Amino acid sequence: MAITLKLTEDEAEMLVDALEVDLEGYVEAAKEARGNNKRDDVATFTEAAERIMALKKKIEALIED
Repeated sequence: MAITLKLTEDEAEMLVDALEVDLEGYVEAAKEARGNNKRDDVATFTEAAERIMALKKKIEALIED
C-alpha cells in the first residue's frame, strides 16, 4: 500500500533530520551487537539502518527537485 503525503519543504527536512538521528542509533546498536557477538541483532539493526537510509535518500531526492 502506498501513502501520499503533502509536506512543506521544512516538514520534509524535519523528517530527514529525524531519520538521521534514528539511523545513527541503529548504526551504534549494530556496532554494540557486533562487539557482543550477537549476530542476529547485528543483522536486524543493520537491516533497519539500511531501510532508514533508503527512505532518507528518497525524501532528500524529493527536496532537491
